[in-house]
Amino acid sequence: MSFNVSDLHRLIDHTLLKADATAAAIEQLCAEAIRHRFHSVCVNGTRVALAADRLADSDVVVAAVVGFPLGATDGDAKRYETEALVDLGAGEIDVVLNIGRLKDGDDRIVFRELRDVVEAAEGLAVKVILETALLTDDEKRRACSLAVEAGARFVKTSTGFGPAGATVADVLLLRECVGPKFGVKASGGIRDRATALAMAQAGANRIGTSAGVAIVLGESAAAAY
Repeated sequence: MSFNVSDLHRLIDHTLLKADATAAAIEQLCAEAIRHRFHSVCVNGTRVALAADRLADSDVVVAAVVGFPLGATDGDAKRYETEALVDLGAGEIDVVLNIGRLKDGDDRIVFRELRDVVEAAEGLAVKVILETALLTDDEKRRACSLAVEAGARFVKTSTGFGPAGATVADVLLLRECVGPKFGVKASGGIRDRATALAMAQAGANRIGTSAGVAIVLGESAAAAY
């Protein structure tokens, strides 16, 4: 799959999810997203209102994480969190899959949780974070099927806080599982343009990274996400 480097900015979810992220850092994140015309900023729930305010006169979307970073919160809590973040101005939801339940084979519970989040998002795009480094290929395939069935719009490789981030092999596998029209987001450890392009060429149509500026400028950066 070919991809034009000049279009990279449209794929980027400019991300800051560190626990010590200050208001000033979030404001800088938003300013960078506007300047470089990124698709979105991705922030923790406590920063959604601030980001929505700073981006109000732009085309940049606020993406908010739910059940982050472990995915182990109760399904009702994930639904409530989604409802609250939509009310605060989130335009997309990145929810962490219930990894332990998937490994237990509790697919009905995993599906119900995802479906509840999709319903609570009220038509907004929901991205399901699989944390692929913790899953077998069979578990990745099951997770993809559940995400599609639940009405999500994307599957996403990683939180950026797990044992490893995105790989080209995983992006290829996720794209194979969900088909050509469903979203695939590569995230975790993407710090330079070459890596971002490799993910896009493998089938990712969204890139989650805290190094968005370095990527579009053709530089490299040390980044946790």
